[in-house]
Amino acid sequence: MTLDELAIGKTATIQTVGGAGALRLRFLDMGLIPRTRVTMQKMAPMGDPLEISVRGYELTLRRADAKCITLAAEAGDAL
Repeated sequence: MTLDELAIGKTATIQTVGGAGALRLRFLDMGLIPRTRVTMQKMAPMGDPLEISVRGYELTLRRADAKCITLAAEAGDAL
């Protein structure tokens, strides 16, 4: 599953960070690195952008960018 598919209030762990060149580096600079836990906080009424909690701060991403980040479910948590 990708970050844009994560339900509000659910937590998952980043498995891989996609994107090419500057986009991937931007994700990594924002703290979106593999094995980091993220929680979906909220989505805009039309579904774009979405807000996640990562490393103690809130981060807003476009849905298209969130599709580049692959997640693994937390233990005991059904996504």
